[in-house]
Amino acid sequence: MHNIELNNGVMIPGIGFGTYKTDYTTIKLAIDCGYRYFDTASKYENEEHVGYAIKDSGIPRQEFFVATKAWRDELGYHEAKKAFNSSLERLQMDYVDLYIIHWPKPTHDYEGWAELVMETWQAFEEIYKEKKARAIGLSNFLPHHLDVILESCEIKPMTNQLEVHPGYSQDYALAYCKENNILVQGWSPLGRERVLNHPLILELASKYKVTSAQICIRYSIQRGVVPIPKASSVERMKNNLDVFTFEIDKSDMDRLITLPQTGWSGEHPDFERVPV
Repeated sequence: MHNIELNNGVMIPGIGFGTYKTDYTTIKLAIDCGYRYFDTASKYENEEHVGYAIKDSGIPRQEFFVATKAWRDELGYHEAKKAFNSSLERLQMDYVDLYIIHWPKPTHDYEGWAELVMETWQAFEEIYKEKKARAIGLSNFLPHHLDVILESCEIKPMTNQLEVHPGYSQDYALAYCKENNILVQGWSPLGRERVLNHPLILELASKYKVTSAQICIRYSIQRGVVPIPKASSVERMKNNLDVFTFEIDKSDMDRLITLPQTGWSGEHPDFERVPV
């Protein structure tokens, strides 16, 4: 698997494994399949599972890249510090590779979010300086949220996780992050069943002799996005890693990037969740 250099020089694997709603057994299977980058969060309530699976693997901790996140109710200077220490305890680790603010606001209509985010980021900067996190980043921050941090921060975010997949291309946000040398990681890179079964995805899967999921993952990689897929079966785990033996040509990428909105989660940091 190829690695990518963050803006602070830390190397991050080019594909991660999403652990939302997964347990110890699934994470252990993913390790056996070759995954070394695991993305968790306090909200997922499975940090202990990630920690035990890594410890039980017998593979040195430094060969893994572990990311976790502070949830909406863990924003604020003191709250973030407390949340981080609790995550370390649950992971049974003395550092994480990436610590992330999960959402920019406690609620979509929270008025004082900018000040709260900067308080939180101050705590993150201190955690980084103490070398308890090798990198610090964000999740679900759109350009106007990122502006708040970039205008006042001492340490620039290294990453930003966004929902990115065919049918939800996030062109402007991706361009903004690239301009500011912030690596985008893609959550929900497979875009749910509506994307996997879309006629264009099925057509390209047949053309390139790969699975629909492999088309979606390769799409992210070719856009400079680190995809974080999840899977429960060994076959799918292995297939999702096997995306470096083919390349989607430009005309097909153009078709994928301009696919009408499909498979959106309904999540947006500034609005109530839309049922989909």
